[in-house]
Amino acid sequence: MDRHDGFREFVLARQQALMRTAYLLTGDAHLAEDLLQSVLVKVVGQWARLSRDGNPEAYTRKALVNQYISWRRRPRPELPSAEVPERGTSCDEAALDRIVLRQALAKLGPRQRAVIVLRFWEDLTEAQTAEVLGCSIGNVKSQTHHALARLRTIAPELAHLLNDPQIAEVTR
Repeated sequence: MDRHDGFREFVLARQQALMRTAYLLTGDAHLAEDLLQSVLVKVVGQWARLSRDGNPEAYTRKALVNQYISWRRRPRPELPSAEVPERGTSCDEAALDRIVLRQALAKLGPRQRAVIVLRFWEDLTEAQTAEVLGCSIGNVKSQTHHALARLRTIAPELAHLLNDPQIAEVTR
């Protein structure tokens, strides 16, 4: 029996979900691929222990967030970004919302962005998010509240998304 038994199957089964998380954290497909690849290299080194007595998906998700935050701390040159396209007939409202939301997420700090991604895209509970981030539930609530307030300031055109009753319930 190889110490990496099951790793390939895990990656094949969870790759899309992990890539989505990496993309939502980084906001860039190429950076997301790099992030996921660097994390999977770490995960394969821990695979024997994880497959025996751990939760490999939770460990991998936490490693993604930690690696992303670590990358954000390193100084790097500014990356150019495209402006939001003019509202026109060629772009539907949902697509425009996604573009604006991605740009607004990029303006959040790494921890706030991680909280928003984990809570609203990964649909984790406050307790699960706290576990992934290694902080208290109160910290998750506070970070979520502040991140949503910042998103409302950065992108007021997304008010119809950010004023959703489900989101309002989370920030109480």
